[in-house]
Amino acid sequence: QVQLVESGGGLVQAGGSLRLSCAVSGGTFSRYTMGWFRQAPGKEREFVAAISWSGTDTNYAHSVKLRFIISRDYLKNTVYLRMNSLKSEDTAVYYCAADTAPIGVMASSIQSRYDYWGQGTQVTVSS
Repeated sequence: QVQLVESGGGLVQAGGSLRLSCAVSGGTFSRYTMGWFRQAPGKEREFVAAISWSGTDTNYAHSVKLRFIISRDYLKNTVYLRMNSLKSEDTAVYYCAADTAPIGVMASSIQSRYDYWGQGTQVTVSS
């Protein structure tokens, strides 16, 4: 059973930075495409960023491009989301997810591709 545990959320002022981590256990991390999604109050969960199993492809939502960076550490079985220049609209619960059967080397933004999810970590940006 694949398990994902997020950490690193918290309260930050607008313009600040945070780094989220997602530790993966119980599977073969190097074979998984990893993604970050978020859900704000009253809104549907949306795609934020993804990185392919090979690490060669990344994909970002338009709203976070050039501000957020996704990366992965194969030795630590961990995926990161570095969030810079945070805005109040980035406030949400952030979820890490794993696509354990990725197609090709593309980092998918499609939620239904992801079959394992973490419990989420709250990020609150104060203006």
